[in-house]
Amino acid sequence: MNKRFIKATEEWCSFDHHVPAPYLRKSFTLDFVPEKAEISICGLGFYVLYINGVNVTKGMLAPYISNVDHYCYYDTYDIKKHLRQGENVIGIWLGNGFMNPFGGAVWDFDQVDWLGAPRVALECVITDGEKELSFDADQSFRTHPSPVIFDEYRMGEYYDATREIPGWNLPGFDDSAWNTALSAEMPRGELKQCTAEPILIQREIKPVSVQKYENGYLYDFGINTAGLCRLQLKNAKAGQKITMLHSERHKDGKFDISNVIFSSPARLEKYPFYKTYPQKNIYIAKGAEEETYLPQFVYHGFRYVLVEGITEEQATEDLLTYCVMHSDIKPLGGFSCSEENLNKLYRMMQNSVLSNFYYFQTDCPHREKNGWTGDASMSSDYVALMYDVTNSWREWLANIRKAMNDAGALPGIVPTGTWGFDWGNGPAWDSIIFNLPYQLWRLRGNTDLIRENAHCMVRYLEYAMTRRSADGTIAIGLGDWVPVGKKASRYDAPLALTDTVQVMDIAGKAQEMLDAIGYTNQALFAGAVCEDLRETIRRELIDFDTMTVAGDCQTSQVLPIYYGVFNEDEEAAAFEKLLEIIHRDGDSFTSGFQGMHTLFHVLSAFGESELAYHMITKHEYPSYVHLLDLGFTSMPEEFQPDGAECGSHNHHFLGDVNRWFTCCLAGLNIVDPTHVRVAPHFVQTLNYAEAYYDLPAGRAAVKWERGDDAILLTVEVPAGVECTVDLPEDAPAVKILQKRG
Repeated sequence: MNKRFIKATEEWCSFDHHVPAPYLRKSFTLDFVPEKAEISICGLGFYVLYINGVNVTKGMLAPYISNVDHYCYYDTYDIKKHLRQGENVIGIWLGNGFMNPFGGAVWDFDQVDWLGAPRVALECVITDGEKELSFDADQSFRTHPSPVIFDEYRMGEYYDATREIPGWNLPGFDDSAWNTALSAEMPRGELKQCTAEPILIQREIKPVSVQKYENGYLYDFGINTAGLCRLQLKNAKAGQKITMLHSERHKDGKFDISNVIFSSPARLEKYPFYKTYPQKNIYIAKGAEEETYLPQFVYHGFRYVLVEGITEEQATEDLLTYCVMHSDIKPLGGFSCSEENLNKLYRMMQNSVLSNFYYFQTDCPHREKNGWTGDASMSSDYVALMYDVTNSWREWLANIRKAMNDAGALPGIVPTGTWGFDWGNGPAWDSIIFNLPYQLWRLRGNTDLIRENAHCMVRYLEYAMTRRSADGTIAIGLGDWVPVGKKASRYDAPLALTDTVQVMDIAGKAQEMLDAIGYTNQALFAGAVCEDLRETIRRELIDFDTMTVAGDCQTSQVLPIYYGVFNEDEEAAAFEKLLEIIHRDGDSFTSGFQGMHTLFHVLSAFGESELAYHMITKHEYPSYVHLLDLGFTSMPEEFQPDGAECGSHNHHFLGDVNRWFTCCLAGLNIVDPTHVRVAPHFVQTLNYAEAYYDLPAGRAAVKWERGDDAILLTVEVPAGVECTVDLPEDAPAVKILQKRG
């Protein structure tokens, strides 16, 4: 399709100057019955597409969320069934989206080069085999302000129903009073068809309680997730203003949003819009017997909604319905066991993954909505075990490659303008370009993503090697983020250790992946980087007399064990030192997100699954079950003591415990798509555990359960898939039943 864009106005929306989201429409006449009819549309920022009044849009927030200087996304629709002989109408509704993301000022999104009014390009081709009608976006489109009088992707949407225009997208409507569309500047980004899964409403939830609250009514939906509320208003007066404020917590008996805004006095002075705009939707009623409103150009992360401006009669449980939304990614794996708290934790991590999956993985669904690369990289192992993320990761990786600068550095968030290069990145974050292709190769056998990202991998390794210190280590970014009970950046593990280990690891993975696609020279280079950095860590950061790693903390000790820095004959002594540190810490975990990604797996590898289980399930702080005791339904950003601030209540990067459940408790390990290793750990308090994963060849599943005289281990693998079973040396009697699909 072409890049001829049109827009409704030269103005664009801001906090100081609200500009309504525009309607655009085009009427055309068909004198034949179409055999084929397609329309391709690039709406920047978001679009809603109607054909003769029917909403044909693939999902919410179409087409994608991107830096439009890099990619301008479009979608293609078959519209034949919606057309008729005679007059037909194309209707388009445009929101600001990422064309004008001014609410992201904290990350400089209010200053990006591409900022401007929403615009659209399209190409429509209709034919019966002999005749053809084709057109694109031009001045034949008519435009008018819509009832959405304000919209901002991170903040909210205001809808004035008194401004509704009945029939605006239908044949027969008189648009002679509407304005002519304007030619719009051509965006610099490359046109690209979106292949990521659409964002859909997945389920609908009714409130678990409605209570009177100061100036309104507080709706509690019982779970902290993400999406929108559908308002179903009855017997409203024209002009009645309903305000809906969304929050993920109820603190000290109060509706509280302070943790999802930058609430310090200095930050509020710099970003005053957080005082009045965050997670707020407004509806102005038209005065009908029944009115329904679902926002179009925003989403929120929340459990609670404070509704102001309604009467007592209107404050019913039917007033609001929680429309839970996320990318329509397909489930691939699952886990369950006899301990319900573990099942709750597994579902809690699933919820945090899905409520942060809006085309790509975000850090949180409220304040930021940013594609933090480190969050997704540290979550990639367990997320790929639960969902088919191939299409979504592939699309996001294309954007990550575009974001790489000339030096080979990556920003901490993607999409971004220029923010995230000076702060917010580093090897644990930049590892995204390696870890996503690696997981999809290991689990699905996908080499396409390796080929697409190979050049970027090599460029990054070359860049990282230019950032070495005099002693050969690397310390260039953020480290073991969010250590337990401390400020996010107050980690104990030295940055030189965590950064050097991370680059060593991704270099090793790059060697494997590049070998797999026949890039021999590049693989040799990556392998040399890996070995060089391994020797540097051993020389500079490990005291082999005591087997203590620099930092003398859980993360420092566990990372070199997990990532293979120690030689095989050194591992037992290094692990004993790790145990000593854990016991010193009261048999509680103290790591940040890098340590938490590895700790439980190392404990199980050395026969200490009971200790890992205790650390996860004890009721005392810190533990995962302690979060359940506090009432969390999604994974918080930090482990903090009772009553202390834990940042966001909905992050996913501390959720790798789900991988431990699948791989260690149930024992299902995917070596590659043709080889399954079954290695369960029979924790004493469990009566059974089971897990499955849908390989390309079919389902692999493991279940073990205690019987009267033995444990029955049932293993199911598809035909053609190798299966090996490794049981603990101290395992009780086990009967193995193996099934072939």
